[in-house]
Amino acid sequence: MDNLADHGVRFGRIAAVLPVIDMQRAERFYSRVLGFRKTYQAGDPVRFIIMERDRGELHLSFQPNMTIASGFPVAHLMVDDPDRFFNACKARGVRLLQQVKDEDGRLEAFVIEDSEGNRIDIGRSA
Repeated sequence: MDNLADHGVRFGRIAAVLPVIDMQRAERFYSRVLGFRKTYQAGDPVRFIIMERDRGELHLSFQPNMTIASGFPVAHLMVDDPDRFFNACKARGVRLLQQVKDEDGRLEAFVIEDSEGNRIDIGRSA
């Protein structure tokens, strides 16, 4: 059985969809704290937002019946300097859940929690 790659179908970016209870609070977190910018929104009241930063993209989806966020990371953001991004997150009061360092003590990855309780894994890009 062949797959779509055999038919010349190419993928573009793939964006994580994050469940959100409070759209305004989530938009503030991703824009003011992590530096994303809103590029699209839908609904009145707003029920869906696309946030972008550099080549990264996250979709915020209104989920009013969500009672608890996942206990595992729901998105993995790749950055060129995890140490610097970690320090910036810490300075802005982001909830930091876990750190992974390499043998030289450099930060390779860490996990944050967003304003809605979603866990986001931040890792070093190649």
